[in-house]
Amino acid sequence: QVQLVESGGGLVQAGGSLRLSCAASGRTFSSYPMAWFRQVPGKERHFVAAISRGGLSTYYADSVKGRFTISRENAKNAVLLQMNSLKPEDTAIYYCAAGTGSPVTTATDVRYWGQGTQVTVSS
Repeated sequence: QVQLVESGGGLVQAGGSLRLSCAASGRTFSSYPMAWFRQVPGKERHFVAAISRGGLSTYYADSVKGRFTISRENAKNAVLLQMNSLKPEDTAIYYCAAGTGSPVTTATDVRYWGQGTQVTVSS
């Protein structure tokens, strides 16, 4: 089993940057493709970015392409999401996810979820 804990969320002005971190427990972290999703309360959870087991392949939602970068450090059991040029519409709860197959781009691909971290972008 894998436990995921996100950190790094907060309040930032439009145009600013944040870096989210996801710390994973367990010795099998490198065997999981990973992803970030986000959700606005009352709406569906949406895919943001995904990364393959070895970190060589990455995937992004069109809405964040060119602004967000996903990476992983298997030796540290960590996944990062660097978010630049943030917009008010990026405001959401961001969830780290470990998947069953790569790439992890839908909720049905997810085996484990973190508890989420709030990102708020003010205009």
